[in-house]
Amino acid sequence: MSAVTDQLNLSPERTHTNISSAELMERVILRNEGQLAANGCVSVNTGDRTGRSPTDKYLVEHADSKDNIDWGKVNKPMTEAQFDTALDIANKYINAQEEVFVFEGFTGADLKCRLGVKVITTMAWHSLFAQTLFIKPGSASDAGDGSWNHDWTVINAGMHKLTADEKSALGVTSETYIAQSLERKTVVILGTEYAGEMKKSLFYAMNYDMPDVGVFPMHCSANIAKDDASNVALFFGLSGTGKTTLSADENRALIGDDEHGWGSDGVFNFEGGCYAKVIGLTHEKEPQIWDAIRFGSVLENTVIDPETRIPDYDNVSITQNTRVTYPVDFIPGAQIPSVGGHPKNVIFLTADAFGVLPPISKLTPEQAMYYFINGYTSKVAGTEAGVTEPTPNFSPCFGGPFMPRRPAEYAQMLADRIKQHGANVWLLNTGWAGGPAGENGKRFSLPYTRAMVTGILNGSLDNADTVEHPVFGLHMPTAVEGVPNDILDPRNIWDDKSAYDAQADKLAKLFRTNDTKYDLSADILSGGPKS
Repeated sequence: MSAVTDQLNLSPERTHTNISSAELMERVILRNEGQLAANGCVSVNTGDRTGRSPTDKYLVEHADSKDNIDWGKVNKPMTEAQFDTALDIANKYINAQEEVFVFEGFTGADLKCRLGVKVITTMAWHSLFAQTLFIKPGSASDAGDGSWNHDWTVINAGMHKLTADEKSALGVTSETYIAQSLERKTVVILGTEYAGEMKKSLFYAMNYDMPDVGVFPMHCSANIAKDDASNVALFFGLSGTGKTTLSADENRALIGDDEHGWGSDGVFNFEGGCYAKVIGLTHEKEPQIWDAIRFGSVLENTVIDPETRIPDYDNVSITQNTRVTYPVDFIPGAQIPSVGGHPKNVIFLTADAFGVLPPISKLTPEQAMYYFINGYTSKVAGTEAGVTEPTPNFSPCFGGPFMPRRPAEYAQMLADRIKQHGANVWLLNTGWAGGPAGENGKRFSLPYTRAMVTGILNGSLDNADTVEHPVFGLHMPTAVEGVPNDILDPRNIWDDKSAYDAQADKLAKLFRTNDTKYDLSADILSGGPKS
């Protein structure tokens, strides 16, 4: 057992390790942690935290890694002593519980690169979440021989809110505290039941560990053509921009919906499951995700009718960040194991709250680097604590909250691979058109967005005629099959053209202000807005 868990009393009498999903679901119900929904999944609430708590996340500042870390608002330092304090608090809490649940599995579908993980929880549904989302030895997603090695440990004592004395000892005011040590390869979670903290902490671990073995870690979804193994696509984007929705395509095999590595052999999923948003979910719009919500999946913070037990996906009274997690093989025809070749197309997804970016643009190499390192999108309500409406946001590499290293390091890895493998790069706006969010703007139609993705993936847009956006310099196709031509230039949709011009200039200036944070070369800067 890892030294960091030596204080834990994981006796066989009270510890359940890798028990079946059916047993875990039964314990969820018996322990009143959730209820069985009519579609067969378990439905749970995550308490007062219904999204990630990035302001409560800390990283141990250690001599071996501190020079590699992009310290700042995302990567906030803590001392070894503070980590020991957090670990002691978590261990004492877990030792006081009658039952402990342990998941032992992997992150990384590539056998050469995967990491072994141990997830220790006091809630049955947290263990079910881990078993559903990560790779369980011997499961459909495990391409190995069923053996297990131990690299990273997650100790989830999220039910325990920090006391006044504990907050004082840690030097914080919040009841929530998430501590991570790269050297001890350990995560400690206190004061939040939101299961996404486990997922993103291990993604953070992969984002640090993978570059050392020649793998580019990516916050993206991926799929592959069912009739052409060389036709792999990546979809980069923050939560709510459409990674899960757009990569779940009945004509293509899903590799994964959120986290991947790009190594010497191609791309591979970091996870064994999917974590999809279900706000407004319908069978008509997203049939694959709808059908994946069944026995063995976990539905979070979704209102369930007390009589029929049918989920109400339009009810956001708990949060707009309603979620479901399910094994990737719940998606019909998913790529199992979750690996693919080198991508032909790389798609950046952005939800533009200003309503001025084109719905589709083909990027030059310079623009690809510029838009990747700036990572513009909008935070979507409910994804983080305190975010209640769409907010313009720049997140480097479309995954800043999960990236310990400097953005330029990840951007260079992307540039090298795009150049080596000749991938096309696109910017797809899944956000607002006709006006800003919250005013008269409306989200782009999903069927139109899907038609644009189809045009990208079937190659029909590779040599399409384009016009250049006067402010952003983006190359906008003049025609896409299945999409009205007039919406391809966003200015056409605005009733007040002068208002559009003012908004476009405003966003362009925000880009130029943001890019001063990075030491960008003249070539990369040339890929940004003209004004």
